[in-house]
Amino acid sequence: MCKEATIKKVKKLYSTGLGYLLMVFIVSMFLPLPASGEDQGRYSGGKPFVIKVVDADTGRGIPMVKLETVNHLIQYTDSMGVVAFHEPGFMGKKVFFHVSSHGYEFKQDGFAFRGKALQVAAGEEVTLEMKRLNIAERLYRITGEGIYSDSVKAGLEVPTKNPVLNSGVLGSDSVFAAIYLDRIFWLWGDTNQAAYPLGNYQVSAATSLLPEKGGLDPDVGINLEYFSNGKGFTKKMAPFPGKGPTWLGALTTLKDKEGKEHLVAHYVKVKPPMTVYESGLCVYNPDKEVFEISAKFPKDQKLIPHGHSYGHSNRYTTGGKDYIYFGNPFPLIRIPATFEAWSDPNQYEEVKPKYDFIDPETNKPLKTHAGSMAWNPYLKKWIAIFTQMGGTASALGEIWFATADAPEGPWNYAVKILTHDHYTFYNPCHHPFLNKEGGKVIYFEGTYTKLFSSNPVATPRYDYNQIMYKLDLSDPRLQGGD
Repeated sequence: MCKEATIKKVKKLYSTGLGYLLMVFIVSMFLPLPASGEDQGRYSGGKPFVIKVVDADTGRGIPMVKLETVNHLIQYTDSMGVVAFHEPGFMGKKVFFHVSSHGYEFKQDGFAFRGKALQVAAGEEVTLEMKRLNIAERLYRITGEGIYSDSVKAGLEVPTKNPVLNSGVLGSDSVFAAIYLDRIFWLWGDTNQAAYPLGNYQVSAATSLLPEKGGLDPDVGINLEYFSNGKGFTKKMAPFPGKGPTWLGALTTLKDKEGKEHLVAHYVKVKPPMTVYESGLCVYNPDKEVFEISAKFPKDQKLIPHGHSYGHSNRYTTGGKDYIYFGNPFPLIRIPATFEAWSDPNQYEEVKPKYDFIDPETNKPLKTHAGSMAWNPYLKKWIAIFTQMGGTASALGEIWFATADAPEGPWNYAVKILTHDHYTFYNPCHHPFLNKEGGKVIYFEGTYTKLFSSNPVATPRYDYNQIMYKLDLSDPRLQGGD
């Protein structure tokens, strides 16, 4: 058969589809055969394949990044941005990972998938970069189990003393913090444990060293030393009589007329469905290491020092008198900055803050939820960090930043610094005692939870825990308005 005739016959076969099948058969002869079931079953251990996801701008590992395979195997990066991938069926294979996280973005490929195919190999490491859309930078999870679990599995050095489990705590709600006896005193509300679905509902607490006193750099983490119940879990720090949980707020330190320092708070007793039936004041007893009730408010008490305290680390002086403000996020009352005045409701003064924000995404009024406020020496202004109620991406997970010349305001310009996709991030708390560079860099945390959201799926390990963020106040995106 001549050459031309042969070519015509091949073209005819190809046009009928037979040639295409022949081509596929020939190419397949040169491809490696898949491992047999026996071969795959031989993989029984070895080092994990380490995937590190970092911020493209800072190079820092990003916590809480979701990596999902084509068959929906999901893992999340730990607080160093690490996943220790160790799946026997995928070792030695090329595996595609979808990459996503609240407020961060992975570049798209030609088919609009945001992810990358990686050659999975035991003991190897790969780094992926994500673009940060948030103004604030996610740093690490402070509470809960497995904070650095994947980094530990990968054999990496981790910053905290208890990187995988601390005092049996799996989750903690709503943080408050103050400087007391030259240490940071932390407290939380309802706290989950590993041993049983019901945990501590009478307040958990811990202390840590200040960064300048030997504590960790706030960029790195917090070494929490919990008050223990002696049974591997947290102690009940406010075991007040009455049914239901005890919640504390407005935590602050005040000196009495003799110069003695007191750690004080406002307390409430709660019954379903989140109804407060008792409210009052309590004082920490350092000898017994518990809070004790010092006063109960009458049911018609109007002025109550609830929410966050503003002034324990920087007194606000006006009219020749030092005050401490209380509110959530903006101040509602002020009290002369003494223990005696705090103990006497007759010295409480009402404050009526002025604030009026517009959400630029909807051009409608921005409804504020909880948050905190502090004086900032870098901006020489008061700053507030608060949650939006009824945001577009999440009903209770959008976080905003605002400034004013005085605690009472006027507050009339705000910038969104964090976003969450159908997830809650409430009760954000700014920690002025962690400020760096004269207040140019600040740190705040909040409670990350699927509660009050439309999301039926909880983020493993991160849900119902505290996550720390960093905000550089020199960022030009924060400027404007006033």
